[in-house]
Amino acid sequence: MASTGLVPNVTGTGLPVVLTRTQYELVYDATSFGMASMMASTLFFWLRLSGVIDKHKTALVITGLVTFIASYHYWRIFNNWVEAYKHFSPAECQTYMAAEDYDGAGCVVVPTGTPFNDAYRYMDWLLTVPLLLIEIVFVMNLTPSETVFKATTLGIASGLMIIIGYPGEMIGPTDADISMRWIFWALALCPFIYVVYQLTIGTAAALNTEEDETIKQAINRARIFTIISWLTYPIVYIIPEFGVSGATSVVGIQLGYTVSDIISKCGVGLLIYKVTYEKSLAYKQLKMEDA
Repeated sequence: MASTGLVPNVTGTGLPVVLTRTQYELVYDATSFGMASMMASTLFFWLRLSGVIDKHKTALVITGLVTFIASYHYWRIFNNWVEAYKHFSPAECQTYMAAEDYDGAGCVVVPTGTPFNDAYRYMDWLLTVPLLLIEIVFVMNLTPSETVFKATTLGIASGLMIIIGYPGEMIGPTDADISMRWIFWALALCPFIYVVYQLTIGTAAALNTEEDETIKQAINRARIFTIISWLTYPIVYIIPEFGVSGATSVVGIQLGYTVSDIISKCGVGLLIYKVTYEKSLAYKQLKMEDA
């Protein structure tokens, strides 16, 4: 490929040498969709604050803050992806196809030499994942001391999970120390398992104190959706460990994380809104009956 002089040296950029047009556009469209989903969700959550009583406004503000932060980072990821790749001109495409005996559908997309920064995702998660857990804690029937304890411990555990996982994410599928990715994956699973335990067993007692069945089901759905979406992250993380490399690995990771983010931030956020709305309705109904 270097013989054409069209593909730059991409060592250290974290990118495969070339992508097909379809592979490039899959990530392009997915990150664009992710950004739009986060922006729309933020507007919805914050515009609906007036429909929620003061007691539950904080949970909805945090929900919107999660998607707002993610919107910014998806904007950075999208722009970085655009900067990291370029399309050949028709003449360059013909030269490349002739030199490389390439007969695929459409021409390939090649790196510009600008590194693709995967740290954007980890900076996003370091901020949003603790907030995701806190928003769930805030809508549950917990005492003030229990709320502070669970919010603090879950926030610390999730932060450790992100910090531990980051070095492993930086090990590419073609790196000599790729096996080290398993070690970071296993270490990050320790706080991950603690968080999942707290979301299931640790909050079961508080969930059972909910008298309104609609509210109880809404909170339970938020817990379940959070756990399901979280379980996808460790699977995406180890894609390179199964012999998947090059363009397939990069595209698979970017698509996988984007889908997981939309579910865990927008999807769970909508469920949190449902909880705050139902609790507000129940409170207003009770006040009317007392009057």
